[in-house]
Amino acid sequence: MQATADVRRREIVDLAAGLFDVRGYDRVTMDDIAAAAGIAKPTLYHYFKSKDQILYWVHEAFIDLLISRHEQRLTTGLTPPQLLLEVMADILELMESHRGHVRVFFEHHRELPEPGRATILERRDRYSQMVRDVLQSGMDAGDFRKGDVHLAAFAVFGMCNWAYQWYQAGGSLRTRQIAYQFWDYVVYGLGAKPQSVAQPPAT
Repeated sequence: MQATADVRRREIVDLAAGLFDVRGYDRVTMDDIAAAAGIAKPTLYHYFKSKDQILYWVHEAFIDLLISRHEQRLTTGLTPPQLLLEVMADILELMESHRGHVRVFFEHHRELPEPGRATILERRDRYSQMVRDVLQSGMDAGDFRKGDVHLAAFAVFGMCNWAYQWYQAGGSLRTRQIAYQFWDYVVYGLGAKPQSVAQPPAT
């Protein structure tokens, strides 16, 4: 019975994430979610006490997916460049499979009530550190040019995290193709002659 209830909760969360994506979190009510799920509102409250709780589940599902995928890859012997490509592909591919989750995760974390917000922030930080570890390992191994690993991580996340704002399913490039292009920009840069990298002026 518990397993069945958990499956139903995940189904409701997926439906709610889709509604949040289309209409905006603030405009969606528990009545809307119940209607989309094909259940009565009292039944919805049997699964979730509030819309805030559903919001938390959306965040949890998204960040747990990113963490679990990366943890599984760490035992496969992939190099830091290969791991970085998969990290970027994870975020971008979820724009297709979990578009509503992506928008909610990046736009509505401030609406999370405590202590849920602190829990999600801790998991965000954990995942960010995992990505920084990949970049640092690449720098240490000579795969990546040495530099500020925090800025490098910001650059990676900056490219991937906001792609949902302009990405359209059915376009000329699939999400993994975009991930590869972004990865190529990060690893090899845009210059035609990468060996002549401009240095910042001395301060």
